[in-house]
Amino acid sequence: MCPVLTLAIDCSARFCAFALLETSGNRILAAASPDIGRGHAEQLPAIMQSVLAEAGVELSRITRIGVTVGPGSFAGIRVGVAFARGLALALDVPVVGVGSLEAIALPAAAAQRKPVMAVLDAKRDHVWSMLVDADGAAIRPAAELTPDAASAQALETGCLITGSGAGLLAGINPALAPQIIGDRIAPEIEDVARLAATLDPATSPAEPRYLRDADAKPQAGFVLPHQEAG
Repeated sequence: MCPVLTLAIDCSARFCAFALLETSGNRILAAASPDIGRGHAEQLPAIMQSVLAEAGVELSRITRIGVTVGPGSFAGIRVGVAFARGLALALDVPVVGVGSLEAIALPAAAAQRKPVMAVLDAKRDHVWSMLVDADGAAIRPAAELTPDAASAQALETGCLITGSGAGLLAGINPALAPQIIGDRIAPEIEDVARLAATLDPATSPAEPRYLRDADAKPQAGFVLPHQEAG
């Protein structure tokens, strides 16, 4: 029987990350997360090929693809999702979307056996956060909040806190400092792969999840008036 191989992709932050998981043995065959800053579109193919080469696996053997869908970098998420969907179409395999916050919170909750809040710095005096219980069930779903609101939730629940926004919450309320267990700006790509292997494409589509409108919007003042035909 051919092994079930899940290829995971994450472009939600400054990393261009891939991991290849052999699902039946829950074994990561190869992974890479180079910090490239920008330019994901140009580097995705080469990094993917390096991971496949390290694992000794041909692209045609991939049986499932997972990709982070946000929240995170608007440009990175768009590029990653488009690449994953195009690859899935070419290989005729399912593709699933993995939430960035879920991929941070769920593994931490499983490891610590305690409620965990994943919180990412969304800039502009906001954070993206999600709170899960020790079993990974959502207590507070993914949302964009003010740091004050997120810190109040963390203080009320006594949860552990992880992610790039953790320091913001502790800055508001120093009593939260002992609850911080990490400050990552993006999930571990290995965790993305393991989550992707368990998700249903019907309920976890590979579609961007921004939690915020894009900064770039059409300027109404430059829209030409519509003229009726005739």
